[in-house]
Amino acid sequence: MSNDHIAIARRVLDEEARAVAALSERVSDDFVRACERILECSGRVIVTGMGKSGHIGSKVAATLASTGTPAFFVHPGEASHGDLGMITGADVVLALSNSGETGEILTILPVIKRKGAGLISLTGRPGSSLARLSDVHLDVAVQEEACPHNLAPTSSTTATLAMGDALAIALLEARGFTPEDFALSHPGGSLGRRLLLKVDDIMHTGEQLPRVPKDASLPQALLEMTHKGLGMTTVVDDDGRLIGLFTDGDLRRTLEKGLDIRQAGIAEVMSRQPVTMAPGLLAAEALQIMETRKINGVIVCDQQGRPVGALNTQDLLRAGVM
Repeated sequence: MSNDHIAIARRVLDEEARAVAALSERVSDDFVRACERILECSGRVIVTGMGKSGHIGSKVAATLASTGTPAFFVHPGEASHGDLGMITGADVVLALSNSGETGEILTILPVIKRKGAGLISLTGRPGSSLARLSDVHLDVAVQEEACPHNLAPTSSTTATLAMGDALAIALLEARGFTPEDFALSHPGGSLGRRLLLKVDDIMHTGEQLPRVPKDASLPQALLEMTHKGLGMTTVVDDDGRLIGLFTDGDLRRTLEKGLDIRQAGIAEVMSRQPVTMAPGLLAAEALQIMETRKINGVIVCDQQGRPVGALNTQDLLRAGVM
């Protein structure tokens, strides 16, 4: 029986993959016109669809909205009972219907036309009523559904979703939409944290920043490291500029050399060319630098070379960047 399940799953996946692959041959000037119509739109894209097409429409609207094209979903049944007020003449309606004859959508078309909104449709029947009444029609027809009875919307919904994604990404690139723009739509998730969070937001500053003068003894530096808990301390000159860094790793190397840590000065054992970065750097970039250099902590310095902050991998982990 388990082999039957596997065979069925593979058949469904193969059928839906073929349906999506066939779409590329139908991407034509109509697709270009659809993109241009949306880019010229001064309002929003209103996505609508019934049943399974409605579920796909909700996802298409969400993808458009998160990639730089203001959009939202309107249920065609609710539209007939007041929600048509959400649609203005400055908008473009993106209507999804495999048959192209969905009654709830056809019912609201006269009002959409009267308002002056643009109409783009995705259907599986280029000769359908919806396709003929649209300003632009995108053909998402499939040869057959993955359902063995050729009834349940499967290949057709996958094809419609894929075309919606193609439309969203084409618009994204046309608008020059950047990763930073994308993050502004996702500030609460890990993606937003990776793309928006800067070292300034998580670094230790002020009294939290470990710092000892260049003439400090090693025991004094170890005490500072213990108090600040970052596994390192900066070493600064008389003007407060960074001249070195001492870390837990440096302590191990000092012990391996057999130096008397009670007598040694910090200037004897510090690293004189520590990795530093400027304020304003993205936390994700800081992580990349730390991973490349194989270090666990880094110092943030101002333009005069004075340390203004410090952070380590634990800070990045707590901030959700790692």
